[in-house]
Amino acid sequence: MRRILGVVLATVAMAAFGSFGVANAAGPNPVVFVHGYTGSASNWTAAEAQFRMNGYSSSELYAFEYDWSQSNKRSAAELASYVDNVLAETGANKVDIVNHSMGGLVSRWYMKELGGHTDVANWASLAGANQGTTTASTCVIYASCREMTPGSDFEERLNSGDWTPGESDYATWYSPADGVIIPYTNTRVLGADNNHVVGQTHIGFLSDVSVLNDVIDFFEE
Repeated sequence: MRRILGVVLATVAMAAFGSFGVANAAGPNPVVFVHGYTGSASNWTAAEAQFRMNGYSSSELYAFEYDWSQSNKRSAAELASYVDNVLAETGANKVDIVNHSMGGLVSRWYMKELGGHTDVANWASLAGANQGTTTASTCVIYASCREMTPGSDFEERLNSGDWTPGESDYATWYSPADGVIIPYTNTRVLGADNNHVVGQTHIGFLSDVSVLNDVIDFFEE
């Protein structure tokens, strides 16, 4: 997987080799993967492989790494900077986002509260904690978990007004067998295309070939 070298290096490369935008314009949007609670960028190894099998290059796939224990607001601000760097490096106009679990909260806060929807074409949430989960009560020593608790000030603000701002397309995938997002229907987002998946576990979504292919199809629509 490609790691961001930063805006400065991207600018140097653009000067040396011309605009990245020419090459990117004919291809898909770069994809930014956002992991969840206790996760890391390495969670997306299987997903990245599936995207490559469907025609994406490694240079179009970016896994965002952040401190999962900190406030989701701070993580969202870091995601904003990360996306800016991806756009500068690739020359693309927009990115597509795939998130898992608490990554739904991080990416939605970025899009709704920080205006990130203008830079995101498609948003796909796999077992996202979009309306919180009761299991967060077991880890409230962390700011991120307190915010992930249903009824928290964070959740109330995120899920008020327009849940799907801007012209971005939104979709979720959720399962009764999730086991971590409780109730499992809390992955659903008002105004999104919410997809019911039979028999998939919370972690299993990360390597579910059928779901990942659905996400790729969603991005290509």
